[in-house]
Amino acid sequence: YFFQKKLAAEAHRILVETYGDHALSDTACRDWFRRFKNNDFDVED
Repeated sequence: YFFQKKLAAEAHRILVETYGDHALSDTACRDWFRRFKNNDFDVED
């Protein structure tokens, strides 16, 4: 969703629609978007 220029909130909404209770939290989604924006594409914490 990041590369599609979606906002973190919109991506989170789509994830919740798709995965329900198993989706990552809004805070985690925003954190990943922040990392991606800073060119940090390493998926390891």
